[in-house]
This record gives sequence, structure tokens and C-alpha cells, in this order.
Amino acid sequence: MNLKQKVLREVCKIPKGKTKTYKEIAKKLKTSPRFVAKILSQNLNPIKIPCHRVIRSNGKISGYTFKGKRRDKMKIKLLKKEGVKIKDNKMI
Repeated sequence: MNLKQKVLREVCKIPKGKTKTYKEIAKKLKTSPRFVAKILSQNLNPIKIPCHRVIRSNGKISGYTFKGKRRDKMKIKLLKKEGVKIKDNKMI
């Protein structure tokens, strides 16, 4: 299994209503948070691979790309629907 597949598999393990940071995933897989973000920006199956559950280390909700466009509002909506508490584009 290559590193890209490992990143996607790790994201699939995040349960509904929970989040992980790019940094947490990167640390576990011994890579960089930027690499994790790059892989997730290429996610073609956001239903199966819930990349919206990955957030920045400071709790800020951003970095969601869907169909080639930034969709941070969509990411916030998906997280709220799963019960994640968010205020001012930041997880609380």
C-alpha cells in the first residue's frame, strides 16, 4: 500500500461527528501535513472518503475542495450536520 492509499484509509477511520487534523494524520503516517492536504484535495469520492472531517491544527475549518473549487462553507455544513460544534469558522 502506498502513502496516498494510507492517507485515504486513515481518513476513512474518522467517525461521524469527530475530526482529526492534517498534522495528526501526517504524524501517524510519518509525512507532512501539506502532503496529507494535497492528497485530500484530489479526493474524487468525498462520500466514501470523508475528507471534510480533517481540519487545521488551530481548529479552523478550511481547505475543502470539491469538484475543483474551494467549498469551505460546504465543509462547515457537513460537519455541523454530523454534530461538530463550530463558531466563526472554527471548531469549538
